[in-house]
Amino acid sequence: MSTGTTNDVRASLNERSGFHVWWRLLRPHTLTASFVPVFVGTMFAVIHKEGTIALGLFAAMLIASILIQAATNMFNEYYDYVRGLDTEESVGIGGTIVRDGIHPKTVLYLALSFFAIAVLLGVYICMLTSWWIALIGSASMLVGYLYTGGPLPIAYTPFGELVAGFFMGPVIIGIAYYIQTEVVTWAVFGISIPVAICIGAIMMANNIRDRVGDETNGRRTLAILLGHEGAVTFLAANFIIVYLLTIIYIITGLLPWWSLLTLLSAVHAQKAVRSFSGKKTPVDMMPAMKGTAQTNTFYGVLLGLSLLISLI
Repeated sequence: MSTGTTNDVRASLNERSGFHVWWRLLRPHTLTASFVPVFVGTMFAVIHKEGTIALGLFAAMLIASILIQAATNMFNEYYDYVRGLDTEESVGIGGTIVRDGIHPKTVLYLALSFFAIAVLLGVYICMLTSWWIALIGSASMLVGYLYTGGPLPIAYTPFGELVAGFFMGPVIIGIAYYIQTEVVTWAVFGISIPVAICIGAIMMANNIRDRVGDETNGRRTLAILLGHEGAVTFLAANFIIVYLLTIIYIITGLLPWWSLLTLLSAVHAQKAVRSFSGKKTPVDMMPAMKGTAQTNTFYGVLLGLSLLISLI
């Protein structure tokens, strides 16, 4: 590709040099998917502990979760490059390898370093709670690697959304709740489902945007199987389920009435679905990706805050 075309892609994606290169490598718009479940799980625990919280455990869990998510993004960057799937025209990636010239091994080693720090934080959490957490945490890290690494990457199959939603929804929320309370209840699993769906929606939006290129490269994502319109309809249905479940949980008393605040995030969900309509190129679908990520962020933050407010 010519330098001129590369610069056009950078301009359309608002990519800059310097520190911004490394910031993009983290894919910061995806990191809310690791913040939200830790926040929600901890706030739900605060209700059951009548307002108390172990700040050290919360901070360790939050940082470890973010590091694992960032490392997963880096593995994605590295292995998609190694397999020849990412080019200078690819959007939705950090672009640090194909556009900024960062050595692939540097990205891989940085991802492994993030995993190592997450392990140390996990040891701290286990020392204060239970060593069973180590087993669950190890499984989460393995899935983070296998999402784009290994002989059959999960992200290349129709199960990417399901796996990501499960591990970043019920699993992380459950751990965040457990390390504060030392118990796990069905109620925790229940409130984790809408969060899991929102996180899976981010992956679905990503796959809708990359559907054509992914199919060309042999992937079989859910978006490819459903087609563009079918995948967008599926995304919309997921958002509807999120808000229906939330309302049901409020009516049945699983969530406080303050959780009606989460309905404000529906504006972003509607924007995301509409932004996919009539769009054909990955660059044109970037606003839809942004809207999906914003839905997850606002829903999760408002849910966590509603739990906290209910104590006041």
